[in-house]
Amino acid sequence: MTEVEEERVEMEMETKTEMAMAMETEEGMLIPYADYLASGVHIGTQQKTGDMKRFIYQSRSDGLYLLNIKMMDERLRIAARFLANYDPASILVVSSREYGHHPASFFAKVTAAKAIVRRFIPGTLTNPGSKHFIEPSVLVITDPMTDEQALKEGISVGIPIVALCDANNSTSNIDLIIPTNNKGRKALATVYWLLAREILREKHRMEVEGEVAGGGDEVEFSFDYTADDFEAKI
Repeated sequence: MTEVEEERVEMEMETKTEMAMAMETEEGMLIPYADYLASGVHIGTQQKTGDMKRFIYQSRSDGLYLLNIKMMDERLRIAARFLANYDPASILVVSSREYGHHPASFFAKVTAAKAIVRRFIPGTLTNPGSKHFIEPSVLVITDPMTDEQALKEGISVGIPIVALCDANNSTSNIDLIIPTNNKGRKALATVYWLLAREILREKHRMEVEGEVAGGGDEVEFSFDYTADDFEAKI
């Protein structure tokens, strides 16, 4: 057997292992486990940090660390419940990473949050004299590494920080970690789609509880977007 054939067999075995895990853990997840796998949300990097070790369940034969999808799914739920308590206009989502530009912008459009993509102007959160100055109540960043300036300013002004974190990220001063591939086009689309959907679902639930308590009729939640709508075009 050639080296290439051996690598192919190893990859096939790893895929079968992932699918076996899917059958054991899929119940109650936001989307089918197989859909998570197809989007690549679990594909990490060839480097890992001590901060992210608890979110990694194994490494592949090609050296890539794989993130725990079940933990990511749980963290998405927690983040959605947390963010649903904020006025949407007070939520700022940031993405300097190219494949995160459209997902972050579309997330902001769907949820009525604010978005800053591409370059984050220094002083946006800390310099009241800047024409770019804003005062969000909570910050969502796509990658603590590439969104370092936004992270520093969020820490400086003392607002909660939610971050999409890959295997190679430091998580210092991040309040809520969502472990995920934060570099892939489909992965970022899937995560921002689910986060937007679950925030709006949670807001709907809170509104319905209030209406029902007041004698109103319950209205079913609907969300007409798909992950494709959040995906960056190439």
